[in-house]
Amino acid sequence: MRAAVVVHPASGRGRAGRVADIVATRLQDQVGDLITDLVTVRVNTVEESRRLMGRAHDAGLDLVVVVGGDGSAHQGVQFCAERDVALAVIPAGTGNDLARTLGAPADPVAAADALVEDLLADRFTRIDLGRIEGEPAGSRWFAGVLCAGFDSAVNERANRMRWPSGPRRYDLAIVAEMARLRPGRLTVEQDGVRTEGEATQIAVGNIRHYGGGIPICPAADPTDGLFDLTLVGPASRLDLVRMLPGLRTGRHVEHPAVTTSRAGRVRLGEANGWVAYADGERIGPLPVEVTCVPKALNVVGRVVSD
Repeated sequence: MRAAVVVHPASGRGRAGRVADIVATRLQDQVGDLITDLVTVRVNTVEESRRLMGRAHDAGLDLVVVVGGDGSAHQGVQFCAERDVALAVIPAGTGNDLARTLGAPADPVAAADALVEDLLADRFTRIDLGRIEGEPAGSRWFAGVLCAGFDSAVNERANRMRWPSGPRRYDLAIVAEMARLRPGRLTVEQDGVRTEGEATQIAVGNIRHYGGGIPICPAADPTDGLFDLTLVGPASRLDLVRMLPGLRTGRHVEHPAVTTSRAGRVRLGEANGWVAYADGERIGPLPVEVTCVPKALNVVGRVVSD
């Protein structure tokens, strides 16, 4: 097996860069019989990641170990899904939702040890992916959750802010967006069935969690061949405040403004000013169309329910 450890050093405020060598050493020392060739690739931009990973693939690559958060994992998914290369994720970012889904311990060193155990046990799983089609994304994959509406507006505002840094930036962005909260007209087409109405936000989940452990789609299973959708209809500021306590437990779906459904193909539109995000990465303005592609990605580990 030929493997590459891919690290975005700035991920997780530098945490990824600090633990990358430890991960590589664990793999070299404990699974050297399985991994005959191991390289460490340090990248600072998406373009650099794609270029260096392409070179690695030309040399023959069987496994990519991403050290970072969901944004880093998102880039690993693009590479591995297109080339049928296995993916492992060591959580060292801020969200780490894909790593959580695959049962990785929160501590990156412990996750490296768990990865060693999985490789020695030949523990691999095929999971579904979402494929985003059409402008402006072209064709692109996501492993986690695609969302649009209020939470995406928070992301948009936070990305524009230069102060403060860290979680407080998102706290302030939430307050600012809450003050200007307005439901929008949203068309949702699920497996050819079209509905239209006022909505506050929508999440299309391949996995349960986004945003660092929030089970926005609490019943989602990345091995069942379907997306889980969580739609928040017209909601007031008070409604959102009342939903907040249930977000960490998944009980927000019990609120009267929330509806859930399942589908293999989803189109969100028309253009209403909303912007879509997937795996925490900006996709672009609606409309957007996504398809669940069963067993599109080979990952190291097993899917866990929590």
